Amino acid sequence: MITKFSLKERLVGTLLMCAIVPMAVVGYFMIVFIGFFGRVDRVRQGVRAMDHFVNATIFNGYAWESVSSHAWRKRDKRWAKFIIWLTDKFQKDHCKRSNKREQDIINLMLKKRLHQQTIGKKSIEK
Repeated sequence: MITKFSLKERLVGTLLMCAIVPMAVVGYFMIVFIGFFGRVDRVRQGVRAMDHFVNATIFNGYAWESVSSHAWRKRDKRWAKFIIWLTDKFQKDHCKRSNKREQDIINLMLKKRLHQQTIGKKSIEK
């Protein structure tokens, strides 16, 4: 059942995506261009943001976590085993290291309830 609040969240989310997706496409092309001709640190931040986007949308993970860290947390799943296998080809224990680096952020996000709905809620519980 769709409530008044979830309908508002869906509407606002749809409007935001209509603005964000075109900018994300431009951002992707900027990452490619700057990757060849610009500062690597700027590209690294863009790639990290896209990594988190892919994790949240395709792998149903947290927006504050990379695909690699998520794969390590879910290492018993078939998709995660593939990600771990693939990243090990480039850097041994990459997913394990990513998770070790990011797990404190995930714990804080869950503790502060940053993963919960904010749009359309009457108040934020303490």
